Amino acid sequence: MLNQLLKRVPEVGEDLKIKGRKGKVASVTEIDEKTYHVQVALEAKVKAKPGAAADPAKKKKR
Repeated sequence: MLNQLLKRVPEVGEDLKIKGRKGKVASVTEIDEKTYHVQVALEAKVKAKPGAAADPAKKKKR
């Protein structure tokens, strides 16, 4: 759950960024004249594999 005070209500399909993560507005529901519930679909986070991305030449030599 996240509460934000915005100057305008986002539209369905609009791209937005929350805490550095990209997402799209899935739906907007009006509760009263100044309260809206906005459903956001965030993109999946890509996790980098620590062993695969490392250059083999930079490994410690024993």
